Amino acid sequence: MKIRDMNWMQVEAYLRSDDRCVLPLGSVEQHGYLSLCVDQILAERVAEEAAAPLGIPVYPALPYGLAPYFQAYPGSMTLRVETYVRVVRELLDGIRRAGFRRVLIVNGHGGNQPAAALALEYGLDHREMRVKFHDWWAAPRTKRAVQAVARNASHASWMENFPWTRLADVTLPDQEKPALDADVLRLLPPDEVRRYVGDGNFGGTYQRDDDTMLRLWDAAIDETRALLEGPWNA
Repeated sequence: MKIRDMNWMQVEAYLRSDDRCVLPLGSVEQHGYLSLCVDQILAERVAEEAAAPLGIPVYPALPYGLAPYFQAYPGSMTLRVETYVRVVRELLDGIRRAGFRRVLIVNGHGGNQPAAALALEYGLDHREMRVKFHDWWAAPRTKRAVQAVARNASHASWMENFPWTRLADVTLPDQEKPALDADVLRLLPPDEVRRYVGDGNFGGTYQRDDDTMLRLWDAAIDETRALLEGPWNA
């Protein structure tokens, strides 16, 4: 159930029998030949598909995240850490005021990790709240599904290339890019990141067949739905 398809009266009625909701987090940043909004698209979609059979409301994804290393790629956006944490905190405040008490944050971007610490802190500050933080693409079952296809898989490679993240009339390279050194990447300023990374792919082939990608997607949906179903008190 998408919040954008509900009015306030429907939310109020829902809260009489359930207090769960989902907040997706994304990023607007270079993804090679794929959409700049890959992380927003995937976080929101996996959240919506996981929550739909359970009738749990899903908020629109927060589109902007933390991606300072991609500032040399046109179109990429980033917030300051303090701004980002404040925004996510205030979104959680609004969710709490509405009456939700169990929140699954579905994160689509590795750089958004300060929100994971905030999720833990928020639950400690507001003992009536239960906040789970879920890196959907890096969760155990989904990660195993990725590695069963190929161990060389990373940012802007085949593992993020779904029918809904591709761009029309864009031809992808027909090759496998060697995995980049993540330890080197963490040390570089944005202009050097662009020189080192090149087209944006961190390692792996650029595309796999749709059947393979849909099997991976199904694993991600099931794993995310299991978090919504609980337990919530562990």
